[in-house]
Amino acid sequence: MTVKERFVAAKERYGAVGVDVDRAIDDVEKITLSMHCWQGDDVVGFDQKGPLSGGIQTTGNYPYRARTPEELFMDIEKVLSYVPGKHHKLNLHASYAIFEGNEWVDRNKIEPEHFAKWAELAKKNGLGLDFNPTFFSHPLAESATLSSENDEVREFWIQHGIQSIKISEYLASETGQPCLMNIWIPDGFKDIPADRKGPRARLKDSLDRILATPYDHDKVKVSVESKVFGIGMESMTVGSHEFYMNYAAKNGIYCLIDTGHFHPTENVADKLSSMLLFNDKVALHVSRPVRWDSDHVVLFNDDLRELAEEIVRNDPSRFFIGMDYFDASINRVSAWTNGMRNMEKALLYACLTPNDKLKELQDKRNFTELMSLRERVKTLPFGDIWDYYCEKQGVLTEDEWFEDCKKYGDNVLSKRA
Repeated sequence: MTVKERFVAAKERYGAVGVDVDRAIDDVEKITLSMHCWQGDDVVGFDQKGPLSGGIQTTGNYPYRARTPEELFMDIEKVLSYVPGKHHKLNLHASYAIFEGNEWVDRNKIEPEHFAKWAELAKKNGLGLDFNPTFFSHPLAESATLSSENDEVREFWIQHGIQSIKISEYLASETGQPCLMNIWIPDGFKDIPADRKGPRARLKDSLDRILATPYDHDKVKVSVESKVFGIGMESMTVGSHEFYMNYAAKNGIYCLIDTGHFHPTENVADKLSSMLLFNDKVALHVSRPVRWDSDHVVLFNDDLRELAEEIVRNDPSRFFIGMDYFDASINRVSAWTNGMRNMEKALLYACLTPNDKLKELQDKRNFTELMSLRERVKTLPFGDIWDYYCEKQGVLTEDEWFEDCKKYGDNVLSKRA
């Protein structure tokens, strides 16, 4: 059977449970994912030569990582050729500033011009751009950044945040799409701190000074990202969820939820509806934690599907969906592609779920039929709808893309050895 023939048969089966398949495909096509740039080079970036720091580690020694902007751009475009959906964005870190010749400036002096090539890449591929100040992998980030007790260090990082707002506004102007600027810092303490309030008071003051920078609020959307703990800050993270949730609410910015930044037994999907009752939008970084915030490649698993169902049920336009994972133990282009496609799969799966009927059954407290319908949906031929969606979007189906990716590895990546 052809992809179209399998689709027609699958569509009939979904119709039997009240799902409008054509509408589901139209809906998922409009959802925007923000693809992170840092999977392609193991979060190395272009502005520093030192190792990763700040509680971030990339493990594995698979060869052929991107070493230059040109190589990274090439890999990004290859991944995009495998991902359905035509409204995506690219998510940058400040450490990916591109300097010409011998020009180099430190992070407190980076300018929009250092991201002009990224803007060109985005416009070439019809992408929006998001941005992150980089408060890690830098000599002045070894102890603390925005919460530092050293005034000179803290001032350096405040200025970096201010410059990042200017860059974000430039990126939004260049692409014609709002830029989400997300702030995450690695500040914290390995052992039990003697003073928790002081570092958080300094962080609050630093954020206040950064946000006092005049900027176009329609172009730049600022978010703050919490974390429960990290390597070297196991006992206390200055930017905790409670701190950022309250700070965001008071200052009219967004609280970003990273799916790997909570206790392993917490259900992150459960948090979204509560956040939306008090915020017009919620920002997300989608990762896969394995026992802790390990940023594993996103899989099409129960956690991801439940997250996607909450997004779809609560209006996808109310979410900034960014991806955040990296693996240096496998082919990076394949890792990138799997994660992006799996997020798209989960969103399509959620759109193909009879959500209205399930809600009706819950409201009637008919939990017997609710459970049975949920289980019935799991055995429907989702893969046939997914392949049709990919084909309709002009990208390779599930049986095809990996063989093409292997050829890219043999013909392009292997030449980097």
